[in-house]
Amino acid sequence: NGVTPRRWLLACNPRLASLITEAIGEGWAKDLDRLQQLEKFADDASFVAKFKDAKQANKVDLANHLRDVMWTSLDAGAIFDVQVKRLHEYKRQLLNALHIIHLWTKARQDPKSIIHPRAFLFGAKAAPGYRTAKMIIRLITGIGEVVNSEAEQTGLRVSFIPNYRVSLAERIIPAADVSEQISTAGMEASGTGNMKFAMNGALTIGTLDGANIEIRDLVGAENFFLFGQTTEEVAKTKASGYRGRQIYETNPAVKEVLDLLSSGFFSPEDRTLFRPLVDSLLNEDPYLVLADFDGYVKAQEDVARKYNDPKAWWRSAIINVARMGFFSSDRTIREYAKDIWGIESVPAAADE
Repeated sequence: NGVTPRRWLLACNPRLASLITEAIGEGWAKDLDRLQQLEKFADDASFVAKFKDAKQANKVDLANHLRDVMWTSLDAGAIFDVQVKRLHEYKRQLLNALHIIHLWTKARQDPKSIIHPRAFLFGAKAAPGYRTAKMIIRLITGIGEVVNSEAEQTGLRVSFIPNYRVSLAERIIPAADVSEQISTAGMEASGTGNMKFAMNGALTIGTLDGANIEIRDLVGAENFFLFGQTTEEVAKTKASGYRGRQIYETNPAVKEVLDLLSSGFFSPEDRTLFRPLVDSLLNEDPYLVLADFDGYVKAQEDVARKYNDPKAWWRSAIINVARMGFFSSDRTIREYAKDIWGIESVPAAADE
């Protein structure tokens, strides 16, 4: 329903918070609608440069932290493409992983196919008995082992950050360039991560699911990377008797990725390890991972092209921040108090 700007912007992103205060004055953290005043700075060269510098400094900080925690090396000049949330099949971390394999195979054939270096960052926890979710985590780490070994040639890196939690989110979200909100349409009840990312200047790639719908309406279609079937289309696809094998047999890119996965390329110690994932995609694909694959690939190509147009990218990032006032938890609580609880607010005495 909403997130508190005190934690998810003012506290976790002091560089951006200070820049906002410099531009529009104090008090915006208690009246988030005031962020709209930032729109007039979206084409201001000085403000844009400071906004970009704040994001870049946050990326350097995160890269340094992950170096210390994971002994991994990230290029802070790469696009930080982030998916951090509970690990569940409907949230489709698997779609993200298959796309990375696709990008990597293209890069091996032609390094120039990678328009801009990309760091794919994941963070998630799976329920204790959720075998498939744990298998997806293992797959992402397996992909990372292969992809990272050739990062100098391809410009691609993959990191699954351990022990995802709020304190880590406070480091990751301010550094993100791309917010992955790619759940199957109609599945997401009330995620709030998408709000936090947009509030910190990340652009969303996502489906029309959950709060993505409101975010896209507010920031504008040109400032959001949309793909995938709608809720109605998902229902029709499932009712038609859809199986993932239909895509596999007609889409060479999907076939290449699944064949590589099924061969054990990303699990040399156990060549059959990921075959259950492949079998599920071919024989069921209940979350339409393969059905939305092409649309996702095209949307990711749009991400790379836009990032290579700095003026357009940073304008969209600033617009995302400027239009996030609606998602303040203050608004949510006011509406609950008025419409549900039937109570009035009372002034709180400030601490001396």
